[in-house]
Amino acid sequence: MNKGIVIALSSIGLAQALKIPIKKYQTGKWDMRMIAASGGMPSSHSAGVSSLATYVALKKGVSTVDFALASVFGIIVMYDAQGIRRQTGEITIKVNTLDEEIEKLAGLPDGGFHDLTEQRLKEMLGHQPEEVIGGAILGVALGAIGYFLEGKS
Repeated sequence: MNKGIVIALSSIGLAQALKIPIKKYQTGKWDMRMIAASGGMPSSHSAGVSSLATYVALKKGVSTVDFALASVFGIIVMYDAQGIRRQTGEITIKVNTLDEEIEKLAGLPDGGFHDLTEQRLKEMLGHQPEEVIGGAILGVALGAIGYFLEGKS
């Protein structure tokens, strides 16, 4: 069994599960769809890659190629999660409201026509920086816990 993969996938799963009570705390409503949602607190992307990098650092050492690969991969994933994917989500919000904005500029009343007939694009794609940091902290903790539990088994 590859303990690094198990720890990383478990970290992703736990981060996704934590989104449900965090969303409840933020909005007062339970939203079970958060278990499969992209975006939100904490970033499961960050949790997965940082738990793997932490586990590899503790298991193999920080001077190894293994740790270098896990770290560079992690940095790229976290940058993408809060940078490029977040920007894509913000552009999607604009695209989803473009028809309504054009009607407003033309002086036409908003009859809700576009809300009901058009399929809206998914807007929550990326992460705010604090969500990435939250996921990274969770991942470091879970990677260390996984490593130390392995030593006791």
